Amino acid sequence: MDIAELQSTQHLVLWAAFGVAAVFGFIAQRTHFCTMGAISDIVNMGDWTRMRMWAMAVGVAAIGFYGLAWLGVIDSSKTIYTGARVIWLSALAGGALFGFGMVLASGCGSKTLVRIGAGSLKSLVVFFVMGFAAFATLRGMFAVVRVNTVDQVAFEIGAGGSVPAWLAALTGWDAGVSGLAAALFIGGALVLWALAGEGFRSANNLLAGLGIGLVIATMWWVSGHLGFVEEHPETLESVYLATNTGRMESLTFTAPMAYALDWIIFFSDTSKVLTLGVVTVFGVVVGAFVQAMIGREFRWEGFRSTQDTALHLVGAVCMGVGGVTALGCTVGQGLSGLSTLSLVSMIAVAGIVVGAVLGFRFQMWLLERE
Repeated sequence: MDIAELQSTQHLVLWAAFGVAAVFGFIAQRTHFCTMGAISDIVNMGDWTRMRMWAMAVGVAAIGFYGLAWLGVIDSSKTIYTGARVIWLSALAGGALFGFGMVLASGCGSKTLVRIGAGSLKSLVVFFVMGFAAFATLRGMFAVVRVNTVDQVAFEIGAGGSVPAWLAALTGWDAGVSGLAAALFIGGALVLWALAGEGFRSANNLLAGLGIGLVIATMWWVSGHLGFVEEHPETLESVYLATNTGRMESLTFTAPMAYALDWIIFFSDTSKVLTLGVVTVFGVVVGAFVQAMIGREFRWEGFRSTQDTALHLVGAVCMGVGGVTALGCTVGQGLSGLSTLSLVSMIAVAGIVVGAVLGFRFQMWLLERE
């Protein structure tokens, strides 16, 4: 492969990622798919429908991810989620901070982008503040604190930080077989649990669970197969094109928001190039906008009061800091990460749930005080 072919492939990867993200935004807007909403429904109404959507999406994504690995299409070890070093405190604390923040900001990072597409100006403000806080946690003031505190607390797992790696070490099975077996068992159980819900098997719910799960798996294919170059013509090393991490990536939105702002601000700097994460941020907004217009759901929305503004700003900062610290958001860890059956992702999701519950209780305290 020469440089011209490499650039052509990179453009193809970016357009494919944009398209997949647009499908995510379209489905999320149409079905009201939202992790925070799922937790809220359980806490406030005892309704598990949207949680079943989320569980089905995780199950389908896991089967898709390890199915691709079993077929030899992707290398399941080349992600940020399955390393041997388990930064459990970062995942737990960052997840809790993110979960608390998403309640104050009326939704997680993906929901913020979806709501921008549907006309929410206050979500646009959340996007800018969250992106700023995320960048400060990636490379700025908050990064120094993160690296020297919670990131120092970790432990090593020799076999690797995922369920399939432990299964392979226990049984001696091939990595592809152990991955597929674990995904079929855990992912299949999640799908069956979702389908068993009374009244769940409607077109909208199935579109959310199956559609979002397939979107995550498809993004793994785009990044890990379409974008994989075994030998770069200049460095002669293998490379995953257009990724920020240097490994294959699926959907995640906290760090990509920071990279999107960086690209917008330094647009004239030729060293700032589009990456898979950046185009997915724009793709989700476009997809949500298309569905909002088709469904006549587009509405301009602003802040109701000073308190509403303050809560959203604080929530945006919490999400930016927490999402980077936890290595992902409700999509980055909650869908993409869990699709790899990663221990770190499981810890981060537990933290997000705890943080969200605390956020709901805080909101109730504010209402009672008023």
